[in-house]
Amino acid sequence: VQLQASGGGLVQAGDSLRLSCAASGLTFSNYIMGWFRQAPGKEREFVAAITWTGDSTYYADSVKGRFTISRDNAKNTAYLQMNSLQPEDTAVYYCAAKPAGTSSIRARSSYRYWGQGTQVTVSS
Repeated sequence: VQLQASGGGLVQAGDSLRLSCAASGLTFSNYIMGWFRQAPGKEREFVAAITWTGDSTYYADSVKGRFTISRDNAKNTAYLQMNSLQPEDTAVYYCAAKPAGTSSIRARSSYRYWGQGTQVTVSS
């Protein structure tokens, strides 16, 4: 299984970025997809998640209204559209895949597969 995250970069406050997560080696439509981020010196935290069909999405309070998660099951790809970026959004962003089950959609431990991370840096 491989999750390949891409799309990070250096932007200014107020700018936008779209992250992509291309999955291979798994039945993509069977997995909830999530995005997490980790800033220097901090723990990895939940950002957003989307269910198998995309009919339900979940967000951390800190990004609600600015970030949008989506997926294209035909392309085995999940996306994170990030608007109105702020310096506090600076982190390495990771995509992850969660199998079916009752474990928390916001918990890192619920996710079985992880991508390698993509750096997002927002300057003020």
